[in-house]
Amino acid sequence: MKKFLGILIGMAIVSTVCYFAFVYYATYSEGVRSGELIKFSSKGMVFKTYEGELSQGISGAQIFSFSVLDSDEKVIADLKELEGHYVKLTYIERYKTFPWWGDSVYYIKEVKKENSPFKIK
Repeated sequence: MKKFLGILIGMAIVSTVCYFAFVYYATYSEGVRSGELIKFSSKGMVFKTYEGELSQGISGAQIFSFSVLDSDEKVIADLKELEGHYVKLTYIERYKTFPWWGDSVYYIKEVKKENSPFKIK
């Protein structure tokens, strides 16, 4: 009985470690999105996370919600500076997220200011 319990507990620990390693390292997709940065804020009661929204249409009907990890300080500073401007965001999409990482499965890795295609010249 002790051997069975030891194997069961060992399998539970290995399964938990494998799950967290998968969520931490595995990415579903990578890409780039462009639009007007309409919102960027720090929010949360227990876990403070950085969340933002990118408007990808003229009417604001297409909203791309994203998160930024606390360790990406340059990205956070760039997003604060470029709020209200047309930007290009490079992101990764994860399968799942942790509560202390943010609400979205999309994480921004790089920000570039772009010229808006909607401006009248």
